[in-house]
Amino acid sequence: HWYTMFMFGDSFADTGNLPRTNCRSSLSRQWHYPYGTFNGSRSGNPLGRFSNYLVQPDIIARMLGRLVGPPAYKRMVKHYCDPSGMSFAVGGSGVYEVPEKLTTLAQQIDNFERLIKDRTISKWHLADSVALVAISGNDYSHINSSDVDNMIALIKKVTTEITENVQRLQKLGVKKILVNQLHPVGCTPWLTRPTNYTVCDSRANMGVDLHNGHLSINLRKTMNVHILDLATAFSNIVNPAPGKGSRLAKRFEHKLTPCCESFDPEGYCGQLSKNSKRLYTVCKNPDQYFYWDSVHPTQAGWEAVMKQLQKPMLKFLTKEH
Repeated sequence: HWYTMFMFGDSFADTGNLPRTNCRSSLSRQWHYPYGTFNGSRSGNPLGRFSNYLVQPDIIARMLGRLVGPPAYKRMVKHYCDPSGMSFAVGGSGVYEVPEKLTTLAQQIDNFERLIKDRTISKWHLADSVALVAISGNDYSHINSSDVDNMIALIKKVTTEITENVQRLQKLGVKKILVNQLHPVGCTPWLTRPTNYTVCDSRANMGVDLHNGHLSINLRKTMNVHILDLATAFSNIVNPAPGKGSRLAKRFEHKLTPCCESFDPEGYCGQLSKNSKRLYTVCKNPDQYFYWDSVHPTQAGWEAVMKQLQKPMLKFLTKEH
C-alpha cells in the first residue's frame, strides 16, 4: 500500500529545503561535510538533512516500504509532485517567525495549498495521503525559561497554532496526520553541554511536558490524527527512569554527547575558521551515538526512536477512515 507523504515543520522533517550555499553557516551546514557521512570516516554526500544520514521522514518512509522520505519542495521540478510526496519542512523554522525569518508552518501549508490549486498535487496524491507535522521547539529557543508565566502563555499559543494548522491540512484533503510531540529538549547536547553532557535540564523538560499536555488536549477531538510520542521514545534512550535501563538505552554508548561537537558552545558542527581549519570534532562511529550534533539525532538515533513508535503508527495508518 503506497502512501503519499507530505512533511511540514523544521529540521526534524527537512529533506533539503534550505538554500545550498558554498559558504557555511549554521543554516547551511547540512549541505557540507560532515553532514551526510554514513559513518564518521567514510564520506557519503551531504543531503541537506540535519544528520549523519537519514532523518525522521526517511525512517517513516522505510517503514511504509519506500527507500527514503519524499524530496524537498525547493528541489522539485515545476508542476511535478513525486509519487512519494514532498517535504515542505524548513530547518530552523517554527509556527511563528523565528529570528531568521524562515518559512513558518502556516507559510509551508500555503505552499502546499498553491500546489493543490494549480493541480501539481492531484486528487490522486491526496487519496492516500499522510502528513507529518514536526515542530521541535524553535519557537521556544529564544525565551527565558525562568519566566514561567511568559513560557506558559507562549506554549498555549504555539500548541493552538499547531492544532489550527493540522485542521487546515485536513480541510485541504490530507487523509491522515502524524503530529510530533516535543522531544525532551532539556536532554539535547545543546543544553547538557554545561554539565559536560551528564545531566538533562529539568526546567526545559518541564516546558516540554506542558507543551505536550496542551497539544494532546487540543488534538483530542480531531479525528484521523495520531500523536507521535517522541517524549517517551527519546527519554527511554537518553533519560530512562531509574532502574529502567532499557535495552534501547544500552544500544548507545553515548546518549547525551554529540558525535559532532563544535569547540565553541556557540559554534556549530561543520564550522571552519577563516583559514579553513576545523572548529569541531567528529566521532568515528555515529551508530554508537544517539545525537549527531547539538540538537539532532543520528540516523541510528532516529531508527531507535521510530522503532518504538512503529506499531501504533502503522496501526493508525492502516485502519480505514
